[in-house]
Amino acid sequence: MRISRVLSPRVSNGVHAGGGGRAGRFVRAVGVGLLVLGAAASPAVADSSPSASPSDDGAGPTSAGTSFRTATEVDQGQQATASASMGDYLYWSFPADAGQRPTVKATVKLPDAHASATWQVDVYDGLRRRQACQYGAQTRTAAQDAASVELPCTLRTVRAWSEPWADDPLPGTYYVRLTTVGLKAADLGLPVSAEVQVDSKDVGGAAAVDGSLAEPLVPGVAVAAKGGDSDEDSETSVAVLSSIEPDDGWASGWWSDRWVWTGVGGVLAALAGVGGYTLTRGAGRPRRVPPSA
Repeated sequence: MRISRVLSPRVSNGVHAGGGGRAGRFVRAVGVGLLVLGAAASPAVADSSPSASPSDDGAGPTSAGTSFRTATEVDQGQQATASASMGDYLYWSFPADAGQRPTVKATVKLPDAHASATWQVDVYDGLRRRQACQYGAQTRTAAQDAASVELPCTLRTVRAWSEPWADDPLPGTYYVRLTTVGLKAADLGLPVSAEVQVDSKDVGGAAAVDGSLAEPLVPGVAVAAKGGDSDEDSETSVAVLSSIEPDDGWASGWWSDRWVWTGVGGVLAALAGVGGYTLTRGAGRPRRVPPSA
């Protein structure tokens, strides 16, 4: 009886103190792990901010093409301008890589006196498939004698790969066509000035897919790939590739924050398993207490 009274409080206090210490160590370990993982994930979160910025060379091009083949190349973040006449078709081209969500903003400054007219901006991918605007206004009617009209168009997120039958935006060169529809004969040929700027938001791992294109959809890439198979073809075939591309090269979206958060989830699952085992395993085999006399 005396031995039982002496040992029982010690055993009880030992189990309670040991459990509290293990819980404290587990909480501290989880806290340290979250701090380390947060520091590792912070660059990926920063990379998900809008990626387009004004180009270092300052002003953009001051003319526009009249067809797909003569489209004026413009980098993302640059502002392209052009002087034209009502009824003209104006073409620009820009690069868009996987994981980007481009926004095309076109502004047309109209003459002092004119009738109402509807302006339209169309965006085509590298296969010259028209891409619908996910947000914004693809067409807008300028009232009579209006000073200007704006046409913002946000496309769907560019995918690294898609099914052949799908109409998803793919990496490569995109074409912008600006024109007016329903123009009255009296306004045909009136001078106008147009401004076009393309910006993109990096969506990140939310838009990542399994797969990628062998080559971006840029002008001349098919001829270049065919010419590389044979020395004879490479000497006779000259591919005119687009001279614009993303700052860090094509297919730069192979790395995304989805890799980071997948690793974070795996580490947290491992910590949860270790912590659960630590908290539930108890103090081991209980001490054998001699029966009381």
